[in-house]
Amino acid sequence: MHRRTVLELFAGLAAAGVPSLGAQAPRRVVVAGGGIIGANIACQLVTRGADVTLVERARPGAGATADSFAWINAKKRPLDYFNLSRMGLQAWHQLDREFSGTLPLAWGGSVEWHADDTRGAALRAQIRDFRQWGYGVRAINAAGLRALEPRLVPGPLASAAHWEDEAHIDPVGVTEMLVKRAQTNGARVEYPAEVTGLDLAGGRLRAVRTSKGDLAADVLVAACGTDTPRVAALAGVRVPLRDAPGVLVHVPPGPRLIDRVALAPPGNIKQKPDGRIVTGSDFASGGGDTSREAGERHLQRMAAVLPELGKAAVEKMTQGFRPMPADGFPIVGFAPGRSDVYIAVMHSGVTLGPLVGRLAATEILDRVPLAALAAYRLERFKG
Repeated sequence: MHRRTVLELFAGLAAAGVPSLGAQAPRRVVVAGGGIIGANIACQLVTRGADVTLVERARPGAGATADSFAWINAKKRPLDYFNLSRMGLQAWHQLDREFSGTLPLAWGGSVEWHADDTRGAALRAQIRDFRQWGYGVRAINAAGLRALEPRLVPGPLASAAHWEDEAHIDPVGVTEMLVKRAQTNGARVEYPAEVTGLDLAGGRLRAVRTSKGDLAADVLVAACGTDTPRVAALAGVRVPLRDAPGVLVHVPPGPRLIDRVALAPPGNIKQKPDGRIVTGSDFASGGGDTSREAGERHLQRMAAVLPELGKAAVEKMTQGFRPMPADGFPIVGFAPGRSDVYIAVMHSGVTLGPLVGRLAATEILDRVPLAALAAYRLERFKG
C-alpha cells in the first residue's frame, strides 16, 4: 500500500463517526486500563458521546506505558502489519494537530547504523524493501549521519539509514494529556481502582465490579496491558500473552544532545522533550538486572557513540513487561461470541494507540467491524 492510499484510508477513518447501522449503540462503557491504549480509546469514546468510566489499577500512564521506549515507527512485517502501523503514524499526526502541537512528541525519524558487513547488508536490504512499500527511508553515509546528529560518534560504518517518518514521545506525558481531555469531555476516571469481577446476569454484562464499587456497563474494554488476560478471564475469555521484559536506563534532564531515536550497535538512545535520556541494549532484553551498577556499565558502553553519556548519572532503572500477544501481533476486537467485552492488547501500543482508539470507538459504538482490524481478532488463537 503506497503513501497516498494509506493517507486516503486514514482520512476516511478519521471522519466524525460512521453512520449507525440501526442497532442500539451501547452508551455505558467501562475502559479497564489507563495506559496509552486505554486512554486513547476512552478519549475517542467520550468524544463520540458515550458514557465512559476509565478504571486504572495504579495511575494513568503507569505500567507498560511508563516503561516503554516509546518509539513510533512502522518498521514492521508482514505487509498488512506494516500498513496498520503506517496508519498508526498518520493517527499520531492527526492527534498532534488536535492538540495544536503541545504533545510531548518529537518528529524527525530515527537513525540506524551497523559496523559489521552482515548486519550492514541486512540493513541495506531492509531499506530497499521498505522503500518499495512507500516508507520514508534513505541510505546515508557518515557525513549524512553527522549532519543529522552532530554529537553522535558512529565509528566504522558498513551501512546507515535515516528512517524519516518516525517519532518518539514521552508516553506518560501524552497519556496524562489524553486522560485530562477525556475528563474535560465528561469521562470519569477512577484510580487506584482494580477490576475485581463482572455482573453477567443472564449472560449479558450488567456491571463491572471494582475495588471502589460497581459500575453499570454495556461494554467492558479490556485494555490493561499485561493484566488483560486476568480481566478478560472474568468473562470466560482467554487472551494469550507471552513474557517480553525489557530493561531501560534513565538519565536525569540535561542539555539537548540528540533529536532522533538512535539505533546504534551497542544499544538504542533517545532524549525526551523534557531533556531526559532513555537508553537500552535492545527492545527485548530479558536479563532483568535493574541495579544502578548495571545502568552505569550500560552508559559507559553507550558513551562510545554519545560521549556525554560517559559522565551521566543514572536517575533510575526500569524493567517493563510488554503486553505481547503470543504471536507478536495485536489483539483488537470483541471477544468471540460476545458483544459486551472488547479486547485491545498489543506491543507497539505506542505506535498504534491513537489509531486503535479511533477504530475501537467505531466498532464499539457503531457495531461496524473494520477491515483494517480483521487480521487481529482473538479468534485466530482458537485451538
